Amino acid sequence: MIVISPSVLAADFADLASEVKKVELAGAEYLHLDVMDGIFVPNISFGAPVISALRKHTAAVFDVHLMITEPIRYIDDFLKAGADIITIHYESCDDPLSVARYIRSKGARAAVSIKPKTPAEVLFPMLKELDMVLVMTVEPGFGGQKLIPETIEKVRQLREYANAEGIEIDIEVDGGVGLDNLATLTEAGANVIVAGSSIFKATDPQKAVAEMKAMAE
Repeated sequence: MIVISPSVLAADFADLASEVKKVELAGAEYLHLDVMDGIFVPNISFGAPVISALRKHTAAVFDVHLMITEPIRYIDDFLKAGADIITIHYESCDDPLSVARYIRSKGARAAVSIKPKTPAEVLFPMLKELDMVLVMTVEPGFGGQKLIPETIEKVRQLREYANAEGIEIDIEVDGGVGLDNLATLTEAGANVIVAGSSIFKATDPQKAVAEMKAMAE
């Protein structure tokens, strides 16, 4: 099943409650929440208090993407804030699998993300213990970048390995995703799609979500 996860970074921060309701009513099942610490990536966004404040305004699945160093320090905070899925970066700590296990032990879904230059193979040994993997199709930290074509092959490698091993897992893609490359990404094996301004800034968000799903499928 194709799932659309609009990125809150593209929303109007002056009216976040209305913005998240808007995309949920438009048919987006997930809400992608990028947390950046200014260290792991060269940008700062928001933290658990903002997520907690939004939780009461939507029933969407909170897809929390932690672009922070040593994420184990804050897992409990984000779980308390209402995260349903927590994604950490493979590159952000020494033992990402132990962090993923902790997330699952608390009843949430766990995912691990890789940057564009990190090979897909590093995730193979842990796929059976994850609910999702996130392939960054741009360098994390800023929106508005163009998708790096080489990252599509990593999606394909992960899906082929999972299928060969009988592993059911979601593969999410984030960065530069649009109608022009969506079908290629889903053909490669992606099924959770992060999109930003193409949904939040659309004059008709419901039409934008429907078009993305149609193209993906």
